[in-house]
Amino acid sequence: MVLFKVEMTVQLPTAMSSSAQEELKARERCYAQRWLSSGHWRHLWRVAGQYANVSIFEVSSIDELHQILTGLPMYPYMHMTLTALCRHPSSIRDDDR
Repeated sequence: MVLFKVEMTVQLPTAMSSSAQEELKARERCYAQRWLSSGHWRHLWRVAGQYANVSIFEVSSIDELHQILTGLPMYPYMHMTLTALCRHPSSIRDDDR
């Protein structure tokens, strides 16, 4: 398994109605919670003061991560930065894979 840090910034179109935005956010929440429950999406943090988040994914390959990310309902409205992670030799946590 491989860990990735993914930074996501959302920019919804200004012309999108508030009802369409709420429906999109509900679908996004459901999709994300499914992956969080599976363990592949290990952590999800909101970036204070921004419409953005930082997430940690644990996947078998970059292809699997690509599949998860492109399946996000908000994917067309996101800018993402991906960083591969590995365990630090000074870590004292057993689950820092």
